[in-house]
Amino acid sequence: MKFGGKSHKFGNDVNTDYIISGKYKFKTLDMKELAKHVMEDLDPQFYRKVSAGDFVVAGTNFGCGSSREQAPLAIKHAGISAVLAKSFARIFYRNAINTGLPVVECDTDQIDPGDELFIDLAAGVITNKTKGSNIPVKPLPGVMLKILNDGGLAPHFRKHGGFNLQ
Repeated sequence: MKFGGKSHKFGNDVNTDYIISGKYKFKTLDMKELAKHVMEDLDPQFYRKVSAGDFVVAGTNFGCGSSREQAPLAIKHAGISAVLAKSFARIFYRNAINTGLPVVECDTDQIDPGDELFIDLAAGVITNKTKGSNIPVKPLPGVMLKILNDGGLAPHFRKHGGFNLQ
């Protein structure tokens, strides 16, 4: 999997309420509508700034808090191609993979807001085109790459006729 886009940087401990406020999950389940409110408590203009293929970049413990599946889905529907962070809350990490949103563990200190990035998950590297540098990424297990390549866990099951991860 390869992606290219601009970085939108946030700090540590970005919880699922910051990703998509709980007040919206009771108003609609329309992901296109929820996507308009992604990260708005941290950056009210976020949705207007994002272009398809861009990246959310954060520090440690991204996605902490509740286990709501709407958080990675709303990010994905906002056009974000992947989330890059030093570490992820476990339930967010699995929800992201299961919904088809790539999550990449790496040293995000080398990425600034607006940097142009190119990610090659198979090669395990992020190229920061703005700075002319490469950042190694923690490789995803093969089974997770298969799930992501199939578009998420449900499409993976449909494609393979059930729980076949080979």
